[in-house]
Amino acid sequence: MPVKSHRIILTGGPGSGKTTLINELKNRGYPCSLEAGRAIIQDQSIIEGNALPWEDPNAFAQAMLIWELRSWHEANNNKRLYFYDRGIPDIAGYLLLCGLAIPKHLDKAISLFRYSTNVFIAPPWAEIYTQDQERKQTEKEAEETYLAMRAVYKKYNYNLIELPKIKITDRANFIINKI
Repeated sequence: MPVKSHRIILTGGPGSGKTTLINELKNRGYPCSLEAGRAIIQDQSIIEGNALPWEDPNAFAQAMLIWELRSWHEANNNKRLYFYDRGIPDIAGYLLLCGLAIPKHLDKAISLFRYSTNVFIAPPWAEIYTQDQERKQTEKEAEETYLAMRAVYKKYNYNLIELPKIKITDRANFIINKI
């Protein structure tokens, strides 16, 4: 397996600026993955599928796992920093939030497909939070998601670095400087 330290996760609750930050890092030339959840919701809505968080949370989690494994493998030959808009452990956080069990195969995937030990977590940020077609969570649910991600990443022995609530260019600089 390749060196793990180049795989950098950005996690947190919805609407905390992760995707905007990923886009800033892309604009700076870093390779980045797309967020699984949003893409799956968009695709499932188009095909009228049921792997949606409000229809079949387990099917949604399985679809996210497949997506995240593919994203993880996509960086295999990359020696540069590679940023992830969420990672495999986020799926366990989602299931925890839903009150569902973490299946054995997901637990094994989290243990086998590791990322950099340092994970950047975006805290809830009411001033930038908005709902949209794919993001239906309330601000309270977004905060609960943040707390679930904190718990899961700690459980799987990752070191969380909280992102400051600052303008996007400064947030990107913060990450690069911490690495």
